[in-house]
Amino acid sequence: MLRLTSDFLEEVVEKQKTDARLLKFKTLIEQGKKVDIEIDVNGVMRCRGRVCVPDVPELKK
Repeated sequence: MLRLTSDFLEEVVEKQKTDARLLKFKTLIEQGKKVDIEIDVNGVMRCRGRVCVPDVPELKK
């Protein structure tokens, strides 16, 4: 299993804040809607336990 570093997760969280697709999900979550995505205790958006990586090529390497 792949382990994620704190630096990587911090960068993912920052980029999640500007990703249009993920912001739509965040809005739904805040409205109390049931979606497959949740925000964990560290502020990381996850879908079924997996980190939602924003559409930023540098992060997907």
